[in-house]
Amino acid sequence: QEERPKPLHSTDACSCVCYECSDVMPEEAKKEGEAKDVEMKDASKEEKKDKKEEKPKDPRTILLESLSANLKSIATGVQQGDSRMMGRVIRTFANLRRTIEPEVLKALLEEFVDASRTNKAQLISYVPPEDVVMADPPKEGDDKEKKEVEIKFPQLAKPYAPELEAYAVLMLLVKLSGRNEKEKALEVASSLVLWLKPLNRRTLDVFASRAYFYLSLAYERCGRLSEIRPELLAAYRTACLRHDQMGQATLLNLLLRNYLAYNLYDQALKMVSKTSFPESRPNMQYARYLFYIGQIKAVQLEYSDSHSKLMQAIRKAPQTSTVALGFKLAAGKLAIVVELLMGGIPERTTFFQKETREQLRPYYAITMAVRSGDLHAFKECTQTYEALFKKDKTLTLINRLRYNVIKTGLRSISLAYSRISLQDICTKLGLESPQDAAGVVAKAVVDGVIDATIDYDQQFVKSNQKIDLYSSCEPQKALHKRIAFCLQMHNDTVKAMAYPDENENKETEDPEEKREREKRELADIDDDDDDMMI
Repeated sequence: QEERPKPLHSTDACSCVCYECSDVMPEEAKKEGEAKDVEMKDASKEEKKDKKEEKPKDPRTILLESLSANLKSIATGVQQGDSRMMGRVIRTFANLRRTIEPEVLKALLEEFVDASRTNKAQLISYVPPEDVVMADPPKEGDDKEKKEVEIKFPQLAKPYAPELEAYAVLMLLVKLSGRNEKEKALEVASSLVLWLKPLNRRTLDVFASRAYFYLSLAYERCGRLSEIRPELLAAYRTACLRHDQMGQATLLNLLLRNYLAYNLYDQALKMVSKTSFPESRPNMQYARYLFYIGQIKAVQLEYSDSHSKLMQAIRKAPQTSTVALGFKLAAGKLAIVVELLMGGIPERTTFFQKETREQLRPYYAITMAVRSGDLHAFKECTQTYEALFKKDKTLTLINRLRYNVIKTGLRSISLAYSRISLQDICTKLGLESPQDAAGVVAKAVVDGVIDATIDYDQQFVKSNQKIDLYSSCEPQKALHKRIAFCLQMHNDTVKAMAYPDENENKETEDPEEKREREKRELADIDDDDDDMMI
């Protein structure tokens, strides 16, 4: 028999040690693994306890942190001469005007409004009281915590920059406008504009444009909008001389709104033809400008251009359903009427959105009357909602739809009948006489609505054979129109891009803080001053 080869180092002691090691090591590994599991469980429990112990911040603490961040941004922007920081501060107004407390606003005015101003005490007295909210009685511990929160602002270099004072007064003005206190808002806005006029500082341009906006809004609410027109014209000239693009955009929109409020369409058209809207404009101001241009073009019978401008205005408005609802509703109503005047029919989804369903019901009735070509239903609907159409300033355009209703009826008649008498047309369309029907048919033939011939001797209309649309140039025109729109959108997007300053110190802000700030700005971008979309 052959002997098996012995393993290397096959001593008894070594083999014994090896077997012992093989038996002992798994048990030690198990014990160490169990100890690690216990440690991990304990650590996870401690983390949960720490999370439970963290309490939400007091609303006043959050408010003071936000105000402190804004004040520091203003001071940094003034020091660096960067007006973009002022724009970031302005974007926070939409949130602050809902959360700011009267005591905090009084302390802000007391601290940053110069004592040399004669109306400082009056401004502080104009701070509106806090809204009464029915809530559960607070606990004893909560009262102690709230009392501990003191109103403190960051220590900034004195004397304070005018931008800080403008920020404090503008915060009061925003609060008064939100409360609809017309007379107080008018007085505060007038004093603020008068104080800002002699100050020629680029970092004050954003605050000055907002001050003029709320001044115009206060005049409008007081029913004295025509009185501010010379003031706005002078301010617009000054903004052009100073190359203040934010002021130019805001003041141009205010002037157009002023003209259109009194139906001065010719003056508004001259204003538009002799001015140019600044390229580096805010999105909300450009949306308002497009809306006013669409309104002017609709009255001037340029329906295609009007519809294009109105649809761009709706797209550039905030897409959140509850923000700038009044602006989107006004632009949507006008766009519906203009599309009907162009011979089109709006989509059904336009009328059945949750937020605007009730307000668009009269316009849906008008659309159905135009779509069916029923002149009787159109007259009845116009008479029923006449007051609403006057309020929306669309009654003049809706009265123009009468011929469109007749055209729609003629188009359906032309498709259904190859030959029909003028008397039957008169009966179907609800016209007064066959002579009126002949005139309407003749105009429809000239406009290209129907392809037919009129036999005046036999008093009938004969429809010609329908030509294939795809053999004409219409598809090419439609494609060219869409391509032009896409190219224009690309150009606007490239112009709207903003790049950081090369000299900006990137180490002043941590990456985490920068990401959090950008998230807050993106969250507030749709709420960017709902008032500015009025």
